[in-house]
Amino acid sequence: MLSRIVNYVLLFLVGAIVGAVGTVAHPTTVTWGVSIPLGLIGSLTAYTAMLVGLRLLGTSRIPALVAAIGAILAVLLFSQKSAGGSVLIQNDLLGQLWLAGPIVIAAIVMAWPDLSKSRRPQTT
Repeated sequence: MLSRIVNYVLLFLVGAIVGAVGTVAHPTTVTWGVSIPLGLIGSLTAYTAMLVGLRLLGTSRIPALVAAIGAILAVLLFSQKSAGGSVLIQNDLLGQLWLAGPIVIAAIVMAWPDLSKSRRPQTT
């Protein structure tokens, strides 16, 4: 029981770290003729890889859900204005995609059916 609680706390912290790093990195763009939002692409890819990896490693959705909650709460926390009036997530397209993207990705990963039961050979 204690190990599950410790695991969930650590998963929450890992999710919060991914959310915080993604919040800082998401506005990074590179211009090669057109502006490419590499920060947003990398942040959403890292977040998706974390959730899909947690779903594939375990038989339960709870670890991925705990990590997703940590990341989403970190993103929502950093979207608020600081005492000095600065914000980390601007009200532009990249900021809106970073606010909505983790929620949509978490919903898709959580709703995805568990296909491991259908791949197991039937024993008679």
